[in-house]
Amino acid sequence: MSEALLAVTDLRKSFGALHVTDGVSFDVRTNELHAIIGPNGAGKTTLIHQLSGALKSDAGTVRFTGADVTRLSMVERVRRGLARSFQITSILDGFTVLENAAMAVQARSGSSFRFLRPASKEAALNDEAMAALARVKLDDRAHRRAGSLSHGEKRQLEIAIALATGAKLLLLDEPLAGTGHEESAVLVALMQELKQSHTIVLIEHDMDAVFALADRVSVLVYGRLIATGTPEEVRTHPDVRAAYLGEEEAA
Repeated sequence: MSEALLAVTDLRKSFGALHVTDGVSFDVRTNELHAIIGPNGAGKTTLIHQLSGALKSDAGTVRFTGADVTRLSMVERVRRGLARSFQITSILDGFTVLENAAMAVQARSGSSFRFLRPASKEAALNDEAMAALARVKLDDRAHRRAGSLSHGEKRQLEIAIALATGAKLLLLDEPLAGTGHEESAVLVALMQELKQSHTIVLIEHDMDAVFALADRVSVLVYGRLIATGTPEEVRTHPDVRAAYLGEEEAA
């Protein structure tokens, strides 16, 4: 069994009297794609905020690569290799695809941004940025303005930006949202490839994609995890069927 790269224990977050995450505990193993599913309002995005450092938890611990990162900022977690795609940075539409990825490499390396020597002129940054773009099949779009990309291609670029930070673990929050059939197929294939080299936590409403990709699935309902297991174990779990999957399958 693979070791746990990410270990979450009794994580809690409340807004007033509303307990959005309520004692959440689970682990994510090295090179595992671990999906987190649940109905709207279950607390999934809040949980991702807590894992990434975008939102301070009220209680509980987050350990990454064996170290307690609970009190670390989002930037510090990214530097350690815990990157949230689609939220770690905004795509700069007026810059090229390559420049967007190069700035992520630049931020990781600590290279200073100079107006007279921009990232686009630094060969080392470009080489790493192009490698990240090639991983997501966007190297042929490198010199196009990011704003000209399709919705699905922007999702691919956001993953490239996360990869360019040197991420060991990718937090992907609904990467298929708003994509068409062909774009979804491209992104599913990309995640299938990336899980061979990266650990991934995936939040996604597309159950076909979840059950095709995930090694394990955790189900969050009203802020609490009610089950964790293989896709088949979760699919047949009576509590999951009653609270979530059964409703969808009956629809």
